[in-house]
Amino acid sequence: MRERLTCLSRDRAESVSAERGYASGAMGAENEAVEAPPYSAQPVAVVRLPGGRDERDQVAVEEPLEIRIGGRPIAVTMRTPGHDEELALGFCLTEGLQPTAAALPADLAANTIEVDAPEFDTERLQRSFYTSSSCGVCGKGALEAVAVEAPRVESRLEAVFELLAGLPDRLREAQAAFAVTGGLHATGLFAPRGELLCLREDVGRHNAMDKVIGWAFLEQRLPLTDSIICVSGRLSFELVQKAAVAGCPILVAVGAPSSLAVELAHDRGLTLCGFARDGRLNVYTEAWRVLI
Repeated sequence: MRERLTCLSRDRAESVSAERGYASGAMGAENEAVEAPPYSAQPVAVVRLPGGRDERDQVAVEEPLEIRIGGRPIAVTMRTPGHDEELALGFCLTEGLQPTAAALPADLAANTIEVDAPEFDTERLQRSFYTSSSCGVCGKGALEAVAVEAPRVESRLEAVFELLAGLPDRLREAQAAFAVTGGLHATGLFAPRGELLCLREDVGRHNAMDKVIGWAFLEQRLPLTDSIICVSGRLSFELVQKAAVAGCPILVAVGAPSSLAVELAHDRGLTLCGFARDGRLNVYTEAWRVLI
């Protein structure tokens, strides 16, 4: 029987910038034969220094997406095109709006998705967008608001330390658009033994998470009680909030968590793992789920 992990903290001074190290894999990507998904990258002119060579480079596409309910715009997010229905569903789910479906609008407006949410009302919408008012003013208010939408995660899922520490590498290997542009965040949904179930990339880390949660909704996998989420950057309050609403018990990141992210993970019973790289891992909450 493996010994349960009780502490895996590291001196922050010894930690290399995780996000920079992760992004360095894209350097020289122009020489790799990797094809980015449609609409995720576009060519631009670039002058490479030293040398002053005029060349073409690939950059991540960023465009607005308007999300509507009942024909009424409720939000606009800057995103990388692709999997827009998943993005809209995931966004609405994690804001407590209880959507049932998403599709192109009847007027076929560009960069727009119409979401079906039969129980939608204006008061509900105002209550759901708590992070804009609560997070920046009162951490306690933000935690209380999440508690309304997300039951405490009671999943007994456990995972081996080595598996969790290796998830960012598996995530990176599957990021075709990042390999070309170096400018996209990723969220991956993994099975308990490390099988990659779904990966989504986006210029916004929260959008990548929403796309994965939207995919899980369409695949009837919610709540994610037997799954692990891995993200390519840092852990913000918002990402922990979304994982909590989706019922995911283990959240792994290449980067560092914020103080409020740790508070929320502790409050909702999530296992929060940061600085997952080079065979190392910091576990900030609910360490009993990580086996060594």
